[in-house]
Amino acid sequence: MKMTHFAPFALACTAIGLAGCASETEESTTPASDGVSLEVSNARLMLPAVSDRPGAIYFDVENTGDRNYAIRRADVEGAGNAELHGSMEMDGQMMMDSVGQVLVNAGGTESFEPGGFHVMVFDLDPSLEAGGTTEMTLTVVGGKKKSFPVEIRAAGDER
Repeated sequence: MKMTHFAPFALACTAIGLAGCASETEESTTPASDGVSLEVSNARLMLPAVSDRPGAIYFDVENTGDRNYAIRRADVEGAGNAELHGSMEMDGQMMMDSVGQVLVNAGGTESFEPGGFHVMVFDLDPSLEAGGTTEMTLTVVGGKKKSFPVEIRAAGDER
């Protein structure tokens, strides 16, 4: 009879103890920043030459951490939709399609550039004009995010 009262009490104490450990762990391991060791540079949105067509974003990303990151999503302020894309040559023709993710190895870099990986942006807001900036957020596997400014360039500008 005494054991029937002890088991729920022990279970409750264990749950309280684990909850305390969880919040302590979150506080000690969650950095003040976004928690992703990715540094982005040279980010630029190339506006389409014809309105209502998609634009493209190119940038360089460096993984300054000691673990690999797989970029799985891109969100762009002022765009209805954004997709990770890759280009490849097949039978002498350049082809492009969406990709599920882009791996950036620990200590490595990946360039999102014409003819390679890039971010296609659709349904652009007309307020996005050359000379301005917007913001892009990359989401890596695991849900952590990295946001950064993106320079907006006209269709004929240097990519």
